[in-house]
Amino acid sequence: MFSRLAACGFAVILAMPVRAEPAGDLLDALKIDEIVELMRIEGQGYAEEMATDLLPAGESETWRQSVDRLYTPKAMEEVVRAGFLESFGDSDPAPLLAYFASEAGQKVVTLEIEARRAMVDPDVESAAREAWRERAGSGDTRLDQLDEFVEANDLLETNVVGALNASFQFYLGLVDGGGLEMTEPEILEEVWMQEEVTRADTLEWLYGYLLLAYGPLSDAELDAYIDISATPEGKAMNRALFAGFNAMYNEISYGLGLAAAQEMLAQDL
Repeated sequence: MFSRLAACGFAVILAMPVRAEPAGDLLDALKIDEIVELMRIEGQGYAEEMATDLLPAGESETWRQSVDRLYTPKAMEEVVRAGFLESFGDSDPAPLLAYFASEAGQKVVTLEIEARRAMVDPDVESAAREAWRERAGSGDTRLDQLDEFVEANDLLETNVVGALNASFQFYLGLVDGGGLEMTEPEILEEVWMQEEVTRADTLEWLYGYLLLAYGPLSDAELDAYIDISATPEGKAMNRALFAGFNAMYNEISYGLGLAAAQEMLAQDL
């Protein structure tokens, strides 16, 4: 259910709340508000690291104010909902609601959120990655199930593409804000050079996260989740989730690039 992307600020805000029944109920069952809040926490941590690595004078008060302004959970959620509803379109949410509103579905959603929250801690994330490295290639049947889950939801490729698109938007924000001089073809070339590293990092994070999140599930419970994910409705839901989250991350990344450019110019004065 989760997009791997976790890094950014927020630029464009939708003014009006978006909701459609019963697709909106499906997002409620997925606890989209809690997911967005976690992404806000992750992104703020990333912004702190970015200030140290990128800005000449490090994190300033104006940078912190910009980050606080850009990370607005309500607005972030509205962008996700709008992107989801547009992509989901006329797909039937009924079988998905039946699953995710059930005890089994809520167990899955809770485990996913708890794992994501735990992995905010760098030590937990490192341990999750190491757990996957130790089990990779071992013939573990749980890894076979996770392979099925990743394939059913196209998690690896979609996350990699989303990360590269967000990176492109960040560079574009830097350029438009006057902090960097590059043409769009040059940005594309720079971003594409990150593909191999991005793919390897995403693969490791993704399987570490899935092992942590679904560890408490029985094989039968995980199979049931894979089955619902592989249905036409499940695939439509997954595409719509990525559409919503990617729209949010692209706007966030561009906004963070603009804010970084403004900081660079101010600190150079």
